[in-house]
Amino acid sequence: MNLETLQREMATAIMQPLTANEDMRSLAPDGRSMRVIAESFIAPNSQLDSFERLEIYNRQYWFRVLSALIEDFPALRAVIGGGRFDAISVAYLTAHPSRSFTLRNLGSKLPEWLAANPALAGRRHRLAVDVARIEWAFVESFDNAECTPLTPDQVATLDGDSHIALQPHLQLMALDYPADDLVLSLHDRQKREASEAGHRHDEVQPAPVKLPKLRRKPIWLASHRVDLRVYYRRLEQEEFQTLSALRSGLPLGEALEAGFAASKVPTAKRPPKLGQWFGSWAELGWLCPPSLDSLIDK
Repeated sequence: MNLETLQREMATAIMQPLTANEDMRSLAPDGRSMRVIAESFIAPNSQLDSFERLEIYNRQYWFRVLSALIEDFPALRAVIGGGRFDAISVAYLTAHPSRSFTLRNLGSKLPEWLAANPALAGRRHRLAVDVARIEWAFVESFDNAECTPLTPDQVATLDGDSHIALQPHLQLMALDYPADDLVLSLHDRQKREASEAGHRHDEVQPAPVKLPKLRRKPIWLASHRVDLRVYYRRLEQEEFQTLSALRSGLPLGEALEAGFAASKVPTAKRPPKLGQWFGSWAELGWLCPPSLDSLIDK
């Protein structure tokens, strides 16, 4: 067995989901005996056989990745309950195992995966998807880069042919529920209740929290970073559509047309709105010069 084969064999073994009792499975996904596999590259010692030594790594991998998802999605866990969250986490990580050197990227596909697997989240599925999207946007807004923004004077010189980039940390979301306040309140609650010991796998799994009355109502939300803190800001639908069009690479004139497509806002009232939006975007530093690559692509 060469080094690459050994590494792949061990990675496959330790990334295999645990049993319900948090033990390593007796059979590999291809039906081979895990004991035979373990003995092929791990020597026993005076206290543990090859299977037991490999099982330690199998457990520690899953304990760590499950804890990482709990850290990134505490509101989602509160909404659907600890037991259901753990089941979703195992199913998600089985479909999308860690492929990055950093755990930061572990939950990157969870919102879209959760949207495609409605049965796992129960009756709160649509709300759960919105909560997951808001929480992942927090990660993106906190970590993503910050570019030098356009100055107010530069913004004043823009015309219909201008191309504008948005800050990489700015995240735009169209949601089915006004779940932003709920996520913030659940995060505050989680911070108050968190112990210094952190999450333990043998703790009693929390039930879903009793939610305030939350009726389905579409909202448009932005998350962004200011001085290493993440903030959420609700947008008007036309504002959201305009920003989304700018992010897609449309020139300013076409982005404005896309923003007000099918809008009920009277034409006479649009210029004041645009002035207010651009003033706010410039103040928050959301607007940036386009990259050279994006201009070449056009």
